[in-house]
Amino acid sequence: MSASDKKTTHFGFRTVEEDQKAGMVHGVFTNVASKYDVMNDVMSAGIHRLWKDAMMDWLAPRPGQRLLDVAGGTGDISFRFLGRAPGAQATVLDMTESMLIEGRKRAEAGRMADSLDWVVGDAMALPFEANSFDVYTISFGIRNVTRIEDALSEAFRVLRPGGRLMVLEFSQIPNELMQKLYDIYSFNVIPRMGKLIANDAESYQYLVESIRKFPNQERFASMIRDAGFENVAYRNLSMGIAALHSGWKI
Repeated sequence: MSASDKKTTHFGFRTVEEDQKAGMVHGVFTNVASKYDVMNDVMSAGIHRLWKDAMMDWLAPRPGQRLLDVAGGTGDISFRFLGRAPGAQATVLDMTESMLIEGRKRAEAGRMADSLDWVVGDAMALPFEANSFDVYTISFGIRNVTRIEDALSEAFRVLRPGGRLMVLEFSQIPNELMQKLYDIYSFNVIPRMGKLIANDAESYQYLVESIRKFPNQERFASMIRDAGFENVAYRNLSMGIAALHSGWKI
């Protein structure tokens, strides 16, 4: 394949070759892993915790379920899930081993060790058999995947019939003025926070840009339907700064 024939995608606002993006994203999260949870609290003033609790409220985990938490990094979603579902099992999958290492250090990881697995893997080529999980979650991770359609197809494959997909992701505010104000905050404040707290403005510049490149709520819901999911729905959080998306494998 010639250079001109290679497929391209976006890395923030930059156009890159598809086969380069995964490595670049891996570099971002390797750089920020040790400060990732702190930065989440600072960037959102702790509101990300409320969003994740809202995710669990809608998901309503049940005892004995098997969860696959993709791009699960430091374990936030899995810990919440296991805390609400006695006897459940959770597998945290992330492409960045340093994120998983940070997750294993958390106190919850020790208390829930018998119910947790930590796996390095790719959302576009999951190392699991078909029909293996009751629930698939991905929180603030799917916008970083090179081919979102492939990740959704893999989610559908590994879920059992009757299984549920739930995605928590930054989204678009329907009000144009509010979106502009949020953009001003995002592009001017968050990279500076990244420099101050994580000594890495560039990674957080990418993360802000990746939010703006992600499809809006309706478009992403259509992508979930195209992957085979039914009863697809979404709920805006904080006016649409983030959104929860749900779909079922029927």
